[in-house]
Amino acid sequence: MQNTKKRHAKEIDFLEGPLTRNILLFTLPVMATGVLQFLYNASDSAVVGWLSGGDALGAVSSTGALSNLITGLFIGLSVGASVSVSHAIGSRRFDNAHDIVQTSVTLSCILGILVAVFGLLACKPLLELMGTVEECIEQSTRYMRIIFLGIPAQMVYNYGTSILRANGDTRHPLIFLVISGAVNVVLNITLVFFFRDVWGVAAATIASQYLSAFLPVRLLCRIDGCCRLDLAHLYIKRDKLAKILKIGLPAGIQSVLFSFSNVIIQSSINSFGNAAIVAGNGAGANVDGLIYIAQNSFYHAALTFTGQNLGGHKFGRIRKSCRDCMILVTLVGFAIGGCCYAFGPELLSIFARDDADVIKYGMIRLLYMGVPYFLCGTMEVMSGTLRGLGASMTSMIVSLIGACVFRVVWIAAVFRLVGTLESIYISFPISWFLTTLAAYICYRVIFGRIERRMEAENGAAAVEAELGSPGDA
Repeated sequence: MQNTKKRHAKEIDFLEGPLTRNILLFTLPVMATGVLQFLYNASDSAVVGWLSGGDALGAVSSTGALSNLITGLFIGLSVGASVSVSHAIGSRRFDNAHDIVQTSVTLSCILGILVAVFGLLACKPLLELMGTVEECIEQSTRYMRIIFLGIPAQMVYNYGTSILRANGDTRHPLIFLVISGAVNVVLNITLVFFFRDVWGVAAATIASQYLSAFLPVRLLCRIDGCCRLDLAHLYIKRDKLAKILKIGLPAGIQSVLFSFSNVIIQSSINSFGNAAIVAGNGAGANVDGLIYIAQNSFYHAALTFTGQNLGGHKFGRIRKSCRDCMILVTLVGFAIGGCCYAFGPELLSIFARDDADVIKYGMIRLLYMGVPYFLCGTMEVMSGTLRGLGASMTSMIVSLIGACVFRVVWIAAVFRLVGTLESIYISFPISWFLTTLAAYICYRVIFGRIERRMEAENGAAAVEAELGSPGDA
């Protein structure tokens, strides 16, 4: 592998140039990609809600927390691939970057197959364990089993686009999602119209997922430089796998922990035994998912900018990227959250077909979670910064205590006493704030240690170069 990297016009230079401008150039395509991904997923619920009714919408809504729980661990490993590629490129170790690309794609294929098999076998017992509403259980199971057939494609897509973003290319993932999303919507409408069942929407999702997986793989096979993929010689290098797992495994475990706490939340919502409440929660989740996705682009920015600049020993840019991302995510989150609540009934009606009860329960979620969702954005930025520094385990522990454990304790204590939807939803913004605060403290400590260590190493190297070795005299 050639130890040079040709930078293309579509790639962003993380190490040089105006930082705020580059952050925006990076985040806007990622944000647009996320919004399209949101529309891509939300179309499932919208089409089902309109053409098949509330029970089918409840069936689709009931599966979200569980599927995220099962897939979260392995998709989280793509973070390890992204950070590893960023470090390698930032330090100009291009041979290492190529090995990481080959290892990552191979890993995504293996994990995708394993997760699909597990999901097909275990989804119904797990849905029953969650207390899924009885009238939704059969459709939920059917939907999930079909969806899990698309998991291998989902894995490959996530790993492929993570590599592209780490390389500074955020435009191609956007283009790929435009194509696959359009296919998904067309197939959704067509198949659900004919079958009037969740089978149609699941089949449409699978078809578009395999298309979305094919496109980044095709690009990686054609590009020049360190991120080129060689499908004919896929392999796993143990040292690269170890680094991916070191960073990605805690990220995956963190995703699982968040999903686990959300499963408990979903089970608490299911405990009301009201399909309208379940559907309203699902519709509200689709709307506030838009806020999350817009904010999540700053997580990827913090992760990638921190990773590459750490590799390049540019500490000032790390500090400034964290600050800029925190300011921008707060502004974006607050603005979009406020707009989503202001136009909540109109947005919820997209999924609920003007069902007054579903819209009412959806508005409760938007008030308590949508409006303060910017706190989730600040939490994500701090998490991305910590992972970019290589402190993925610290991020996991902070999230475990600040968000997951807190929510479980809250449900066991507060919800058991109060027993209202409001008492469930308010736990989210409180947990986001606590986790952000704890992560920021950890960032200050860890970044300070890294900066002092590297400055000491550079100082020692400079002294050695100045004095020379004994043999030079």
